[in-house]
Amino acid sequence: MLKLRTFDVVDRKLTINEPKSGKESEIAFMPEQIAKRLAEYIAAHNIGPEERLFPVCYSTVRALIRRLAKKFRVKISPHDFRRHSATYASRNGVPLEIVSKVILRHHDLKTTQVYLGKVSDTEAIRWMDVLHGK
Repeated sequence: MLKLRTFDVVDRKLTINEPKSGKESEIAFMPEQIAKRLAEYIAAHNIGPEERLFPVCYSTVRALIRRLAKKFRVKISPHDFRRHSATYASRNGVPLEIVSKVILRHHDLKTTQVYLGKVSDTEAIRWMDVLHGK
């Protein structure tokens, strides 16, 4: 995401070039509110089509997050935000296929299942109540 350029953003769609999957590119989608704010950011900063949206590298982002984590006495990495987003979506009823293929862009559902980890007893009971009308 840190390599995104203005021309990679079209409405609510992002083209991610040279992703970790080894593919030439992948598509990701944004919520409407984020797409609107990103468009405003691009316009406000007069970012040209070939320019990177966020001119920072991964090590800079990682250092920033480490400083914030230390300040708040938590242990967190940039990758934890990805895991949290997927877990949040899954725990709020987003189908596993959407979490896997759209949010995480995994090739295999098994990868996503390992990624999301174990379901707690409380979570299992909550979903049984949801499914069977408490």
